Amino acid sequence: MIVFPAIDLKAGQVVRLAEGDMDRATIYGDNPAAQATIFAEAGAGFLHVVDLDGSFAGRAENREAVEAIVEVFPGHVQLGGGIRDAKAVEGWFNLGVSRVVMGSAALKDPEFVKQMAKEWENGIVVAVDARDGMVATEGWAEVSDVPVRDLARRFEDAGVASLLFTDIGRDGLLKGCNIDATVELARSVDIPVIASGGVKGLDDIRMLAVHAEDGIEGVITGRALYEGKLDLAAAIQMAERA
Repeated sequence: MIVFPAIDLKAGQVVRLAEGDMDRATIYGDNPAAQATIFAEAGAGFLHVVDLDGSFAGRAENREAVEAIVEVFPGHVQLGGGIRDAKAVEGWFNLGVSRVVMGSAALKDPEFVKQMAKEWENGIVVAVDARDGMVATEGWAEVSDVPVRDLARRFEDAGVASLLFTDIGRDGLLKGCNIDATVELARSVDIPVIASGGVKGLDDIRMLAVHAEDGIEGVITGRALYEGKLDLAAAIQMAERA
């Protein structure tokens, strides 16, 4: 199982939001590349980076910060936030991003996302972000009437690399990951699932790792790392033993 330390970008700064609310942002630094280096030195081989401003704008808003992260991080960078057309997808892959995360586009133009998954083998991750079980888009500002499982199943046999499942009601709150919902989703589809939202410590990593064979590919963690609640090196070691 992979541990993805998260770097969320807002106006060029490293932040974490509470429940996806841009007005509830905690700033943890103003040098994203330095933060990426810290995670690499702790043993991370993967990063999850989000252009938060881009999620709302529908276009890249923190490009310089992402470029700096890709330049210094020796592993794989997974990027999301406002990536909604072929030109943007191609541009990020050409820059050196390993995976592109698509959420709003997956709900509103699934055929486009499937096309990208065919063109960029193992490069497209579909975000299925849930608020009360329903898919949320546009930086989580809009909640649809589509259940998470229904959206996920639209992409079976489409060639997407993974599903990124986030329980918005837990995100950034250190409440603990929604293990049950994540495992239920993983068991209901043939696509690997990445857990996100609410990780508060090693117990979350351990419980998710137990279900690696059910299709849990990885877990994203942010605030727990920044607040010192979770040791990244220990989390990676635990996940690798799975």
